[in-house]
Formats: sequence, C-alpha cells, structure tokens
Amino acid sequence: MLSELTITNFAIIDHLQLALPPGLIVLTGETGAGKSIIIDAVSTLLGGRADTELIRSGTDGARVEGVFALPTELASELAPFLQEQGLAEPSPTRSGAGLAEPSPTRQRGEASGDDQLILAREMNRSGRNVCRVNGRAVPLSIFSQVGERLVDIHGQSEHLSLLRVREHQRFLDRYAGLDGERSAVSENVRALRSAREEAAGLRRDERTLAQRADLLQYQVREIEAARLQPDEEEALQAERRLLVNVERLSTLANDVFQTLAGGSDEQRAISDLLDGVLRDLGELEKLDPKVGGQRKVAEEAAYQLEDLGRTLRAYRDGVEFNPVRLEAVEERLDLIHKLKRKYGSSVSDILRYADEAASELNAITHNEERLAELEKDETRLAAEAGALAAALSAKRRDAAVRLAAGVERELDELNMKQATFAVDLQWKEADDGLPVEGKRFAFDLNGLDQIEFLISPNVGEPPKPLARIASGGETSRLMLALKAVLSAADPVPTLIFDEIDQGIGGRVGGIVGRKLWGLTPAHQVLCVTHLPQLAVYSDAHLQVDKAEAEGRTVTRVRMLQNQDRIEELAAMLGGPAGKARLRSAEEMAEETVRVKGGG
Repeated sequence: MLSELTITNFAIIDHLQLALPPGLIVLTGETGAGKSIIIDAVSTLLGGRADTELIRSGTDGARVEGVFALPTELASELAPFLQEQGLAEPSPTRSGAGLAEPSPTRQRGEASGDDQLILAREMNRSGRNVCRVNGRAVPLSIFSQVGERLVDIHGQSEHLSLLRVREHQRFLDRYAGLDGERSAVSENVRALRSAREEAAGLRRDERTLAQRADLLQYQVREIEAARLQPDEEEALQAERRLLVNVERLSTLANDVFQTLAGGSDEQRAISDLLDGVLRDLGELEKLDPKVGGQRKVAEEAAYQLEDLGRTLRAYRDGVEFNPVRLEAVEERLDLIHKLKRKYGSSVSDILRYADEAASELNAITHNEERLAELEKDETRLAAEAGALAAALSAKRRDAAVRLAAGVERELDELNMKQATFAVDLQWKEADDGLPVEGKRFAFDLNGLDQIEFLISPNVGEPPKPLARIASGGETSRLMLALKAVLSAADPVPTLIFDEIDQGIGGRVGGIVGRKLWGLTPAHQVLCVTHLPQLAVYSDAHLQVDKAEAEGRTVTRVRMLQNQDRIEELAAMLGGPAGKARLRSAEEMAEETVRVKGGG
C-alpha cells in the first residue's frame, strides 16, 4: 500500500506530507481545493506525464515521493525484476524486495510481511525529470513498469490494470483458481517448443550438413592416419637435435676424453697428472699420516675420472651420422606442423579436435534418427498440450460465465442495471497450432484462449472492449464492480477512485461506499468524493482545503477525527446548518458503524 506521500511545489501545493493508513481513505473538500491535484501527483509518481505547467509558480522544480509497503506476494513477484535492474539486493532469508523489515502489526487492508519500496520523481522547468526507485535513477519505462504494479487510478485509464488486455487472462485464471492448470499447460508448451526448435535446426539446410559431414570425415581420417602420440613432438625434436649435430657431438666428446685420459705432446692428460698427485700424496702420508684422508679423496677422484673417460669414449664411438633416420624425423615433424596449422597449437589440441569432430560427425550421421525421434516427441507433446489447453479453456469458459454474472450483479446494485458484461474467449486456427478435435489452433504459454473483458454500459449496444469505454464516473463504477468481484484475484495493493460519485445520488453513494470499504481486506482504497453517504464508510477521512500563506494560495490536508468528521459530513449533506443536520450526520455514521461491524 501507499504508506507515505510527499508532494513539493506541485501546482498549488507547496509542501504536503501524508501518512496514509490501510483501509478506505476518503478525501473531501470544496471544488478546487486540491483533491484532484493530489491524485495528479500520484499519477505523476506512477510514470504519468510530467508537464512543466504542474510546477508551482515561482519555483524551479517539483518533487513527488511515495513510500510503498508491499504485500509479500507482490514483493516476491517484483523482486526478480528489481534485482535485474540493480534496484534491490537479493535477500538470503526472504523472497521479497529485500528493503525493509516486516511491520510488527497488521490492520484491515494491510498484508503481513511487508517490504518497503520508494518511488520518487523530480521535475524542473527545463523539462528534465528524474525518476528514482529506491534512490537510484532509472529510465521512465522502468519506473512506469514498477508503478503500474502498485496503484490503479480509476478515472485516469493509463494507470488502470483492468484496461490492459494482457492482464485479463491472469485476472480470470486467478478468479477461477486455475493457476495450477495454466502452469501445466505452460510446461508442456515449453517442451513442445524445445522439440520443434531442435527439429527445425536439424531440418535446416541439409546440404550444409552434408558438406560439413564430408569435411569432418576427412579431418578425422587425416588425424587418425597420423597415429599421433601425446608427447611425440617433444621426443622427435630432441632426436632431431642430436642427428643434426652428430659431428659436433663427436668432436666435443673426443676433446673431453683426450683431456681426461688421452693427452698429447703439448699437454698431458688429467689422469696422468692425477697419478703424479697420488704419488706425491703417498710420500707425504709416509711423513705425516694425517694426510691419509686427502690421499683417499684423490684416489676416489681418480676412479671417477677413469669411469668418466670410459663413458665418453663409448659415447664418442657410438655417435654415428644417420641421414635416413634424420629424414624420417624431419618428415614426421613436418606432418605434425601441418596438422597443428589446421587443428590446434599442440598435439594434444589436435587429438582433442579429432574427438570433437568425431562426436559432431556421429551426431550428423544420426541426424535422421534424431529427427524421427523429435517428430514423434512433437506429435505426442502437441496432443498432450492440446488436451490440457482445451480442458483449461473449458474451465475458463465456466468461470467467465460466473464472473460476468457477478459483475452484472454488482453493476445492478450500483444503479447500472442496463449494463452488461462479458468475457470474450477466442481461438484462432493456425497450421502449426495445437490439435483439438481435428483442427489446429494458435497457442502460447497460457493456452489457446485470447481473452478480453467486454462491457456494454447501455441497453441495445453490443459489448465493446473494456479499454474503449468512456472515462468518468460511469467508468469508475464499472471498475468498482469488477474490482468487487475480482478483489481476491487483483494483486495491485492500492486503488484510487477519483470520479466515482459523478451522476449518482445519496442512496447509490452509500452502496458505493459500502463496496469500496468491502475491498479493503485485500486493498488500500483512496477515494475523492462529494457524497457524505460514501465518505461515511471511510476508515480515515482527509479534509482538503485552500488557504492563503504569504500572499500565495496553498493546499492543506488534515485528518478528521470524531466531531470534526461529523461536522464535515454534515456540511457535505447540505441544507441549513444546525443541530438537525449534525444529527443526520451522526445517525448516518452510527448506522455505518453497525453495517461495518456486521460486515
């Protein structure tokens, strides 16, 4: 519900802050006092036109802000959208908008577990206006999508959910309790669409698929013929390095061997020099036994150098130039290089590509089998969806009759006996539709029905779409009749009736008041009225009047209680002022208390 409304520099309102309770709230006052301006401000807050003429003269800009307490169900519905737009943080413990703790108490017309949502709109004389949701600036389109879920303004059709045809199916299903059946249809339709999309993909451009299969088959064969091993390239590169450098390897090995053991005329071998070291250490040990350890170290070094020399001589003698093997290694590396250019940057990538290509080739090869399987699934799912959708439609048609009868009863009580109401349910034939009784009909996730509410306000006129009816008090009463029947199915928490008492008298006004109050278990209801018979049903009575402040006209609003309220009701009754008029207002209020107490 709209729990707080703040209006600044809007038309003749300089600053107004209203705390709005749940239940039925009426706004009364003289014509021109500013009642409809308050409604215009709410319309602006919901995304309506923000005309610069609405900015109070002598000021640079206007601002309207509303604080909304959302019932849990609506908060849960809005949460994904708000989170997607970055307007609310996901809550780990609750499914709502995640902005405020629930109210500790609950009154008539107020849902438990409320979340808080704040909308604000700022206008300036340059024509620029800023829309904010929870303090964050958003485009007007996003702002309006949020606002239309929070308030219905009856009398300004752009904010009326019942005039949006796309909502009619949802209203009917909620009225009839058919959400479960519709969900079952939606599930089958999704499965059917999935099967159709996959089958269409398989049928699409069979020539391209055949060409792709030929290419994949060639690629898989080429890679398989190479018989690649994962670490083969590294091993081949190491072997090639040795084969290419045979002469250098032999020379280096021989040089090391000669230095260690061979020697030459110019230079003695290290082994010969080490023999001399050992002889000298032996003589030294005889003179000083403490040198024995160093001699053993030298002996160990001599043995190791001897082994090293033998190893290098064998290595030198084993080095052999093999042009045949070198050519084979070069060819193998060249093959791997060519495959890498086609299929990947490494042998592992090439082998992975081969696996993926084989899988794709297998899928294409079995295309006909999969297509036949999908066509079978499509036939089965279409039949199932058709049967479920037809059963859902039959229940909708039964509910439509009950809904129409209920609305017409309400209209009759609202002094619109001549009006008729109908729910139009249409099926449209389509070649790719769902099969029902030998024909095929267009469908969507909600079934086969194209649903629209129709109304005929006057005798002899055919019913017309609800969205085309004229605005004004008659429209408001039509909306009230619908709201009264659809109250439990209508998720919009706040309803505003601006012109509902046009053209009706006191007796009907009392009926309208009782019906408006009857909406409050599920909704907060605001109503602008001149009829005391309607106003007396209010749970909160706001008086709107004009005053002069510092040479300017301003709008003031005060909450009426007890005797002040009786006096306002008496003034609305008209006629000569006095005790009789006050007594009439008191009796009317007492009777209303009895009616509400029994209701």
